Amino acid sequence: MKEQFTYFQTDISQIEPPKAFDFPFYYRPHKLARLAVEELQAYLKTQKDWFHDFGMRADSAPKACGKMFGVLVVRNAQGELGYLKAFSGKMAETNVLDPFVPPVFDTLVEGDFFKTGEAELNVINRRLEALQADTELEQIEQALKAHKLAAEKHLAEQRAFNKKAKQQRDKRRKAAKANLDEKAYQLLEQELKNESTHYSYQLKKLKQALEEEEAKLLSKIEPYRAEIAQLKEARKKKSAGLQVQIFKEFQFLNAHHERESLYTIFKNTLNENPPAGAGDCAAPKLLHFAYQHQLQPICMAEFWWGRPPRNEVRKHQQFYTSCRGKCEPILGHMLQGLKVQENPMLQQTEGPKEIPAVYEDEHLVVINKPAEFLSVPGKTVTDSVYTRMKEKYPEASGPLIVHRLDMSTSGILLIPKSRAAHKNLQAQFKRRSIKKKYLALLEGDLGGEEGLINLPLRVDLDDRPRQLVCYDYGKAAVTKWKVLERRAGETLVQFEPITGRTHQLRVHAAHADGLGIAIKGDDLYGNPADQLYLHAAEIRFAHPISGETIELQAPISWGPIL
Repeated sequence: MKEQFTYFQTDISQIEPPKAFDFPFYYRPHKLARLAVEELQAYLKTQKDWFHDFGMRADSAPKACGKMFGVLVVRNAQGELGYLKAFSGKMAETNVLDPFVPPVFDTLVEGDFFKTGEAELNVINRRLEALQADTELEQIEQALKAHKLAAEKHLAEQRAFNKKAKQQRDKRRKAAKANLDEKAYQLLEQELKNESTHYSYQLKKLKQALEEEEAKLLSKIEPYRAEIAQLKEARKKKSAGLQVQIFKEFQFLNAHHERESLYTIFKNTLNENPPAGAGDCAAPKLLHFAYQHQLQPICMAEFWWGRPPRNEVRKHQQFYTSCRGKCEPILGHMLQGLKVQENPMLQQTEGPKEIPAVYEDEHLVVINKPAEFLSVPGKTVTDSVYTRMKEKYPEASGPLIVHRLDMSTSGILLIPKSRAAHKNLQAQFKRRSIKKKYLALLEGDLGGEEGLINLPLRVDLDDRPRQLVCYDYGKAAVTKWKVLERRAGETLVQFEPITGRTHQLRVHAAHADGLGIAIKGDDLYGNPADQLYLHAAEIRFAHPISGETIELQAPISWGPIL
């Protein structure tokens, strides 16, 4: 444990430790955790004991990517403070790397069940590859494909011939009715029936011959297909069984020294099955090691080191909270018995005394929503624009809310008072005929003057409500931007969203393929501050009843009106 427990190089005697452990999904790192991070980052910059391509070198591989690291400040049995270090997943082609804490369960141990099972799966995969690459099988499959094409052609030709012959018989039958006596007509009718029967028999005989030939080819392929299907089923069962065994081997301690497996932790969640990589994140590794060695967790911090992944917003050396999809169920168990700060997202904070209106008539009101105020009620926080408007306009017949702003975003919201006004505005939003402009203060110097960002977005299933850039499954998201003002180390930008995706402006600002600079105060994609500096400042729409063009602006304390 000596190599994992690190004493601070800086004098910390005057720093007061926190009274409760961080709520891991929404917190600002304590000064002790920040000092530990500084020391770890200094080590990462200079160490030469191992190599991992974080994507920051001139010769880095195109797919090289950074990694999430974590520190956990702990108190040992002697009452001394120090810290532990961890990385998420695997690094430098290994799970175990000094001076970082080991994984909760190491799947790379030689001779263990996972390596044995992996070897068995490799045998199955090699046999599958050999079968699928067999030249004889390829030749038979090509012959079968050619036969099917030829059979379709022959049958089509025979059916066309039979159809033409029928048309000719119909013509002869029609002409005979007018020119032949009854006996001669009956003889002709029999002749035509015999011809029809003959051609039908010819078609049936051709189909039978073609099917017999296909059956011969299939009989040659069937042993291959049967073995491939058998191997795939065996691989599926082996892989599933191995995965369950891994889930059961991941045993996490909590502050009460109670153990719970990954399998049982996720059993009663919505996912039921743990997502890929669950249990390998830095936070669970750190807490588990601390409990194992009778170290008391004090505070923590996680940060990104290196090149960002292509689809996520990650910035070198920036702090990030734990991911919810993978870590929330695990940490829910691991933090039991530890005094933890309350979840600030569940606290009923005091809302604004009043919500100012920038326009109102008998059909709608347009408000200037304050920052850090919900548009609609949450699971635990009920105070919202909706509840305030419902209280203020009890006679309103419409649903009131026709669009939303993120809780942290301030600015213009349209509130229709009638169902007709709501329906009309809803249709305008759907047609994208309503034009909105936002002000955003970016926490850095932005190059360029204006441009267009086109990055498709989808929700991060492992870390809701964060969004990912995804070219395969994301929805189109397009934003116009223009620099309005440059301040000391900050840039005031005007955003004009063409689409209206969740967190669109926040991701388009922070993502490396967007502007590459987060909005000030963005606690999801940037750094927390006193507020999120994003404001819906201007809107243009057609009045839902009169059709008159309405243009409105909402005042803001930290930026100009557009």
